[in-house]
Amino acid sequence: MRDIGELAERLRAFAMARDWEQFHTPKNLAMALAGEVGELLAEFQWLTSEESAHIMADSQAARQVRAEIADVFIYLTRLADVLGVDLLDAAGDKLAEGELRYDVATYRGSRRKAPAYPTQGTRRTGDKSAT
Repeated sequence: MRDIGELAERLRAFAMARDWEQFHTPKNLAMALAGEVGELLAEFQWLTSEESAHIMADSQAARQVRAEIADVFIYLTRLADVLGVDLLDAAGDKLAEGELRYDVATYRGSRRKAPAYPTQGTRRTGDKSAT
């Protein structure tokens, strides 16, 4: 399978066949995604930078890392599908924003963060940072 849309359809059918759509709320899917990211992180816990760079050379570790990456991707794809977010469009938009915020001349070789974008005067529910 080489298409995110095809994967989303397959995941949707998988959930429907098992009557799991009732559980696939955005909140539950986001929580499941966070859990899977935690499991992926656990595969790298306590490794040195050098060991982490070569983790795929160990066949058992590679199999586990690959499975955890797949779980993350599956939950992310399912969450995006439930919310109606096109992952490729969203990623393209985010990359374009990054290209504007982090111009090559200023940020090449730097780990410095760009200044935050000014707020647009709107506040999301639950956002305690705006007054």
